Amino acid sequence: MRRDTFLKSLAALAAAGALPLSARAAANVKMMIPANPGGGWDTTGRALGKALQDAKVADSVSFENKGGAAGALGLAQFINGSKGDPNALMVMGAVMLGGIITGKPPVNLSQATPIARLTSEYNVFVLPASSPLKTMADVVAQLKKDPGSVKWGGGSRGSTEHIAAAMIAREVGVDPAKINYVAFRGGGEATAAILGGNVTVGGSGYSEFAEYINTGKMRAIGVTSGTRLKGVNVPTLKEQGINVEIGNWRGVYGAPCTARLASPRRSARHSPTWCWPR
Repeated sequence: MRRDTFLKSLAALAAAGALPLSARAAANVKMMIPANPGGGWDTTGRALGKALQDAKVADSVSFENKGGAAGALGLAQFINGSKGDPNALMVMGAVMLGGIITGKPPVNLSQATPIARLTSEYNVFVLPASSPLKTMADVVAQLKKDPGSVKWGGGSRGSTEHIAAAMIAREVGVDPAKINYVAFRGGGEATAAILGGNVTVGGSGYSEFAEYINTGKMRAIGVTSGTRLKGVNVPTLKEQGINVEIGNWRGVYGAPCTARLASPRRSARHSPTWCWPR
């Protein structure tokens, strides 16, 4: 999704009333971003903050980055520190769900207030421009020869790129448990590792790597979509004989024990309130 289209969609969401009550009353919104700066959640959270201000439903938006444990550290801080605060928001996505399943932290998304799913995106796998490998076929050949020698870099364990790497291994006859996956606390760290050649192959949402792909700093070797992405000349994994298709998504949550309106015409009395324990 293009950035301008994304911002317009978020502004429409804010204006339509799908946010906590006082967020539509020129509030001072506090945005928890449970990841380090530079990644997809960071970009999404700051874009949402801009949209809230553009729609004039927030006077100001402050941001706090708290990376680690697939977002669970930020989630814990959000749950424990913002209960009942209608001006507190947190961005999250599929990565957090995978991290909660694999990491089993003492907090859970059911303790916060679900608001909206914002974006969906497919992952792209890339090689550093200096890599001796040139294609996904080269990566697969090396993976079959020595699974541990291929370092997959991406988001937290349980992320869609982690799952996709394991799916690729399984599809080409390699034990997924043997893949060498290097998890990073944020997209900025993962990008730096790829550009520096510290990992063999990197994965993330296409929008995060587009700039580096277009300037030749990264070589895109496959996307996880069912068909080629519009305007993107990168082959799908399926085109290359690897039957893997998986997407990523991002969303926004409110604090525990806050009500939200499904539309401006509904009253707070008829709005669901999510509180823990239920």
